[in-house]
Parts: sequence; structure tokens; C-alpha cells
Amino acid sequence: MPGKERGAHRVASRTKVEIMQVLTDKILSQAAFSAEIDVPLASIDIGEWLFSLPEAEYQRCCPPDHIAAGVTTTDDGRRMSINVEMIGTGLVVQHYIAEEVTPSYCRMNSISDVFTPVGRTQVNVIWELIGEAIEGGRTRYTNRVTSHPTDAFMRFIAEHGQTFEQAAAARQAAGGDHNRRETPLFAASIARRAAARQQNKAA
Repeated sequence: MPGKERGAHRVASRTKVEIMQVLTDKILSQAAFSAEIDVPLASIDIGEWLFSLPEAEYQRCCPPDHIAAGVTTTDDGRRMSINVEMIGTGLVVQHYIAEEVTPSYCRMNSISDVFTPVGRTQVNVIWELIGEAIEGGRTRYTNRVTSHPTDAFMRFIAEHGQTFEQAAAARQAAGGDHNRRETPLFAASIARRAAARQQNKAA
């Protein structure tokens, strides 16, 4: 039914596998920022950059928030990017699963663990990395992040006396600020990777 869509995700715990519901009709936060780089779209490969990103480069892309990064797979072989970062007062472990990976567009989907000052909960995060050709042989990079609550998150905030509106306002402020700072640094990193690939081809 429209407005009542839910997404079910399996989340492994130490003792069982739980079905966690994502409340896709609710937006916890949403932010998109763009930065332009002096590299043609045909020269960049966002998917290759994302899955070969050194941890130290990830850390440089939003200091001091970015803590650690790595790549792995799901049990059924889908590619994953694991990011550990501070967003506001929360330590977030992003378990991004690749849903679409191309040179100009990636869509990553995570059931993310959020460690707050009052406990641990989970949210759903959709991360989209978008490259678009613009005038002068340049590229516009857009970093779009959308977060949905899970049923576990809704129970968590209720237990701590917080309304969804209050939680969403706090997440929007923190997530927007984080995205604003990391977007130009991600774009610059993608441009450096493209330049390095061109140099390697010419060698």
C-alpha cells in the first residue's frame, strides 16, 4: 500500500537471525551536496574508486569524523563497503551493500549500527554517489544520503522519551553537516584517482 511500504532486512546476532523492518515511508534525514572537479566524466570510475579506497584516504575525506574503512562481501557474494565514522554524537558503523555499481553511479544500502551516548540502535542508510558531465569537460559529483528509521530505532527512541520529530531534526542537522564537509573531499579524491589511472595508462 502507498505510504505503508516496509523493507525487511536480515540482521545476524550472536544467538539468532532477526528480521528488522525498515520504515521506508519515514525519512529520518536526507541531504545531497555537490562539488565540481576538473576531470571529464569519461575519465572517472566511482565504483572502482569506492572499492579500492585506501583507509587513510577515507580518513582524509572528512577529518576527524572518518575513522576506518574496508571492503568485504555478504555471504552470497555481494560487494560491501564498511565505513566507521562519527556523525554528530553517534559512532556509526555503515554496512553498505552494493545495489548498483557503475563508473558514474553507485547506490549502497546499509543497516547501520549507531552507538549513541545512551545506547545502540540501527537505522537504514542509502548512499548514492553520482557523477554528471558539465560544461568545459568537467564533472559534477553529488553525494546523496538518505536515512530511514527501523522498527528497532523507533523502539529505542520511545524508550528514551524522544519523539521521531526530535530524532529526525537532530539526525538531519548532524548528517547534513557531515555530508557538506565530506562531499568536496570525496570529489577531489575521485579526481585524483582518475588522474592516477590516466598516468598509469600512459606509462
